[in-house]
Amino acid sequence: NGDKRYDDDKRDGGSRRGDTTGKWPRETWSKKMDFLLSVIGYAVDLGNVWRFPYICYQNGGGAFLLPYLLMAVFGGVPLFYMELALGQFHRSGCISIWKHICPIFKGIGFAICIIALYIAFYYNTIMAWALYYLLSSFRPTLPWSTCSNSWNTVNCNLYMSTDHNVSWSNSSTSPAEEFYTRQVLQVHLSPGLHQLGSVSWQLALCLLFIFTIVYFSIWKGVKTSGKVVWVTATFPYLVLLVLLIRGATLPGAWRGVVFYLKPDWQKLLSTTVWIDAAAQIFFSLGPGFGVLLAFASYNPFHNNCYKDALVTSSVNCLTSFLSGFVIFTVLGYMAEMRHQDVDAVAKDAGPSLLFIIYAEAIANMPAATFFSIIFFLMIIMLGLDSTVSLLITHFCAQVKIPKLVFCLLNVLFITTSFVVKLFEEYATGPAVITVVLLEVIAVSWFYGTNRFCNDIEEMLGFYPGCFWRVCWVAICPCFLLFIIISFLAFPPEVRLFNYHYPPWTTVLGYCIGVSSFICVPAYMVYHLLNAKGTFKQVQHLLSLPFRNLRCQVDYLHGFPCPCPLALSSSSLISSLALCPCTDTSPMTRIASISILSMHCQGLPSPVST
Repeated sequence: NGDKRYDDDKRDGGSRRGDTTGKWPRETWSKKMDFLLSVIGYAVDLGNVWRFPYICYQNGGGAFLLPYLLMAVFGGVPLFYMELALGQFHRSGCISIWKHICPIFKGIGFAICIIALYIAFYYNTIMAWALYYLLSSFRPTLPWSTCSNSWNTVNCNLYMSTDHNVSWSNSSTSPAEEFYTRQVLQVHLSPGLHQLGSVSWQLALCLLFIFTIVYFSIWKGVKTSGKVVWVTATFPYLVLLVLLIRGATLPGAWRGVVFYLKPDWQKLLSTTVWIDAAAQIFFSLGPGFGVLLAFASYNPFHNNCYKDALVTSSVNCLTSFLSGFVIFTVLGYMAEMRHQDVDAVAKDAGPSLLFIIYAEAIANMPAATFFSIIFFLMIIMLGLDSTVSLLITHFCAQVKIPKLVFCLLNVLFITTSFVVKLFEEYATGPAVITVVLLEVIAVSWFYGTNRFCNDIEEMLGFYPGCFWRVCWVAICPCFLLFIIISFLAFPPEVRLFNYHYPPWTTVLGYCIGVSSFICVPAYMVYHLLNAKGTFKQVQHLLSLPFRNLRCQVDYLHGFPCPCPLALSSSSLISSLALCPCTDTSPMTRIASISILSMHCQGLPSPVST
């Protein structure tokens, strides 16, 4: 108990390799279903219910499904499986885990935390909008179902499912669209990103309420409760099912379904479709955010995380697919009423698709007030689940920053939706893809695919198949690198409503995106400058997993080797070659021997660092 050499292991809950005896116990899930529902509850969030339908609509409907499925099979699911396996084996968070994998890549953990902060800003703003809709729903008549409000214009055109003689022109706007643009966002008061305008006090109060909930959730911490998880993970499916049934009964719904499923093959020639598909699968499944590492770290050591990865990722993708039907049935109905094509119904395919199309669908339902309340409450619950998971996992357990800092920074987002759109395009999707690329390179190329597969075999009893190994080593890095290069070569044209972002916003967007993963090279430089020893010695050390060095340093201090094979003092080199904790690659073995030799000779050694 007085051995301070394993303090890190105690904090990590016994993350030592091969420690299945419970010497360093760690809290585990009370039930297997609690873990599955927690992962599904985290992954099934606004990215499924809100982001997927409008990204699909923006990229031509059915044409988007092919790159989405390809990215899911060859990118999202393998990385989802990889993070669950890493978290379950090492039982560490997104920062501390890198001492077990490759210490010089510890900056990836800090980059993940910054991205999580940006996404928290992003989701908090969406939840503030949803809260405004929720509070506006406590009325006998929904305010976005009539054209007699103070914010409506002469172009407002009221139509319901019973209005078959509606006259709709290109200048016409629906009451739901005007409520969103003129009452909630008030975009008519701001000319663009160069002049954001004043803060809406209504949205500021909504955001303050969201802050309060998030703050006290972090302050108290997340206590796993199977009953709560069962409600929060299943409630969205009930609401989506009700909306789907109602949407399918609307006239013209079949037109939206045809547009949703019929692909436009010309769209596949656009790099934007592939970039959006990759960004969406990562937004949806959640690899690269560190939450999966934390959730899996509470699993029993021999839990079948392979089956968990397949089940949860399949449920996640099917939920996105279901949400698409909910949206497109309503799009078909609106096109039928307006006598327009489906692709011309929504003037903007951004976040407004949730707050205009879904709101329009709810206004056409019997008991519209009731369905509006439960739907926007669902949106808030989904956002809170993901935001609290991100902030608890990273900032409370890893970084230890003041919990109100992110709340103060988030005030910028409520000034205008133009800022939200800029962060959506540059701060989240491309940055997540870059960080995941660095993560898979660190695990597959530096830590080693063979070693990683041996870890999985030790946990699950079987070696990963050829498909997974090829994806981790080659396919995932190539896909991700291609998307990043395409994004840099062909930056997307950012537009919101009738506002086209000026060229200087592209530079600003790149700066926002680089601000997260710049932590990776910055941390490498920091460690190389502060570690003792020659550059080559430090370079070898920082590329070694921590558990290999710990085994060797333990031997030098007279402690027994934790490996089944004891080290022999008569031949350090031959024993080190046989030690299963040591990487079998010659370069790593030579580096380990050189470090041990330095220590034995009393020379300055980076081992202590």
